[in-house]
Amino acid sequence: MTDTLARVGSGRFLTFTLNDEAYAVDIFHVLEILEYRHLTVVPMMPPFIRGVINLRGRAVPVIDLAIRFDRGSTTVRRRTSIIIVHLDDIGMDDDDGVAVGGQDIGILVDSVNKVVELAETDIEPAPSFGSGIRADYISGMARRDGDFLILLDVGQVLSISEMVSLGDAARAGGHAEETNEPLEGL
Repeated sequence: MTDTLARVGSGRFLTFTLNDEAYAVDIFHVLEILEYRHLTVVPMMPPFIRGVINLRGRAVPVIDLAIRFDRGSTTVRRRTSIIIVHLDDIGMDDDDGVAVGGQDIGILVDSVNKVVELAETDIEPAPSFGSGIRADYISGMARRDGDFLILLDVGQVLSISEMVSLGDAARAGGHAEETNEPLEGL
């Protein structure tokens, strides 16, 4: 068994769709699921950070996974949802090298489907090619209902340090104005 599979293991996963593809995240990270709501656009952010929402007095960034995966942007429709996930170890350290506390992040998706139980035997290693997204974003593939679910590694997909460096690169390249575009249909 590979390290990736050992990390995924069996458990419950929340399934959702994005651009007609089925994805899943470990339910352990999911705090709640929200209907789409208005986002406040924050200037000078990378394009995949669509804005922030006010969640019980806290500003929570919302990431558009379609943009993050370089597949266009999510069009807001009736079933568009925001999955709020919590990451305990967000990959950032303070000045003493100690991990900074957790972070809540919203994930904008086309629709949320259901929670499924997956056994280790249902999960296969992530393919090294052909999925259309970076291999390190995938923790495994699960056969479900005659098709595959792409199991996402939320720690990699939502790596704060990587998103900050991408934001810095976009600003340095003069692309910051792209992040201030209003959402379609609002």
